[in-house]
Amino acid sequence: MTYKTPAQQAIFASFAVDEQALAQAQLEQHITQQGEVLAPEEFTVIEISCYDYEIYVGDKLIASITYDHDEFITQRWVVSVNLTEVHRANSWAKCHSHVTWHHKQGTLPVQQQKVLANTTGNEVMAQIAVECEKFGFELLEDGIYQNDKKLGSAGCTDGRWWVERASSEHQQQVPCDSAFDAVWSLSMVEVLPSLQTRSCEELLDQPFDQLTTEEWKRLMEYKPLPESMVLIA
Repeated sequence: MTYKTPAQQAIFASFAVDEQALAQAQLEQHITQQGEVLAPEEFTVIEISCYDYEIYVGDKLIASITYDHDEFITQRWVVSVNLTEVHRANSWAKCHSHVTWHHKQGTLPVQQQKVLANTTGNEVMAQIAVECEKFGFELLEDGIYQNDKKLGSAGCTDGRWWVERASSEHQQQVPCDSAFDAVWSLSMVEVLPSLQTRSCEELLDQPFDQLTTEEWKRLMEYKPLPESMVLIA
């Protein structure tokens, strides 16, 4: 019977652990490689113009392909990464192949991604509040008001300003360029006083130049009662 000293037993146990760890690592590497084979990267081409293209993998820009219009150049198609030329060819297809091959090999320079300006909710509300003050509007939690009548809402999502009119039938967010444009758009909404609170007799006592279009229409359709039908207190 072979006897192993405690030191020998520890060495053999260490070897067994190392072999198990190595086998586990090899298995994980195999699974990763199989996953890459089954789910290859998809390259997407975005055409900016007929002379300008962007190449994406997923949602990440990896390179651009542009056309060089300079004279006396035979290889006019250019691959650029971070606005720096990295390759030229005499056809767009060759440039595209260069991008895809080097990206798969990991030898394509890393493209820096565009970072959108991040405007916080407080900053957006502050800008809208400033513009509302210019027009004499009131900014509340649920929208922008004038004379207790809601004109609509304004906001900024992912760096893009929008405005939504309360009078719009479909309540859609319409793109605009700034907080000023959004509030100015709402200032074009006509706010009329409640017609039901003013009788035609009261309107007749008002200066004609102060009457609204709707009030003029009411007066044109108004027919006073005959004196015989007027109740006498």
